[in-house]
Amino acid sequence: MSSTNQPDFLAKPLYEMSEQEWESLCDGCGLCCQIRAEDIDTGEIVLSNAACHLLCLDSLRCTDYANRQARVADCVKITPQNVSQLNWLPHTCAYRMVFRGEPLEEWHYLICGDKNRVHEDGPSMKGELVSEESVDWSDWE
Repeated sequence: MSSTNQPDFLAKPLYEMSEQEWESLCDGCGLCCQIRAEDIDTGEIVLSNAACHLLCLDSLRCTDYANRQARVADCVKITPQNVSQLNWLPHTCAYRMVFRGEPLEEWHYLICGDKNRVHEDGPSMKGELVSEESVDWSDWE
């Protein structure tokens, strides 16, 4: 069940949020940094157990967030303008939830004040992923 104690800025339309407010929605679960592969024959998107090489597997935060798009060609910046089109975002993603007008979950740090709670009670991938640098991608061909 979600809290009614939501941040005040969530009452704004998405396009009126500051970049800092929008960026604060990321809960640090690591799901959007999990690498997906497309089956060439069926077009089905399959999740791997690998994460972007910039993702710190301990904190599930990007190690070079400011430069991630320059360093990772297919890194997608989630914005108020494109969030509705990113169907690969998990249903628990705060960006999606706010877009749909839903409240943040109790485990979201903007609600509980604890950035680690997502790893205890939320959809965290902590301990589930390996770096893409350690994967033999020939197995995926």
